[in-house]
Amino acid sequence: KTHLIQAIGNETKKKHNGKIRCRYVSSENFTRDIVWAIRNKRIEDTKKKYRDCDVLIIDDIQFISGKEKTMEEFFHTFNALYENNKQIIISSDRPPHSLALLEDRLRSRFEGGLIADIGYPDYEMRVAIVKGKLVERKQELSDEIIDCIARNVKKNIREVEGVLNKILFCKEVKQESPTIQEIEDIIKKSTKDLSNRVSDDQILKSVAEFYNIPIQNLTKR
Repeated sequence: KTHLIQAIGNETKKKHNGKIRCRYVSSENFTRDIVWAIRNKRIEDTKKKYRDCDVLIIDDIQFISGKEKTMEEFFHTFNALYENNKQIIISSDRPPHSLALLEDRLRSRFEGGLIADIGYPDYEMRVAIVKGKLVERKQELSDEIIDCIARNVKKNIREVEGVLNKILFCKEVKQESPTIQEIEDIIKKSTKDLSNRVSDDQILKSVAEFYNIPIQNLTKR
């Protein structure tokens, strides 16, 4: 997903011969910039940074949920860009109505735009991703190993990249390519670890239910 929306920005700049100003930022870095601006009394500089562009791309917007100052600034940034006929592209791991801690006014803005559901990459795409990552790292793996990764790691690009990193580490340590059995063991362990992760929202919900208090009370600042 991250690579896809970054590619949107790159393709936009390419299509318009660099005349379109695109800015990509993760929600984590956006939040960090807002915190820095408040602490250093440089909020106007941060406003200019994010409003002085033609296309603003923010990745994993769900992570600003519950962060009041960040949501406030993003709301005004969104409005400023929209009123000037600029484009805003955001990504999330869930649809707007499922972002429980997001302000209603932001949720309504998101739902008013074009929503595209990006599914899991197909087999051919996963093969291309693995080969592309190998080229970036100047590494090589046999077609059999690439096929094994693409057939067994299906959910997202980050999962593919995580498995590939472990395989390349194993190859470096052993000074030879791992066997298919070793590859399958790495994949099995890696995907199991990912499936056992608990999201921030799940933690907040469980704590709120245990103490019988509203989730909002846990996120107030």
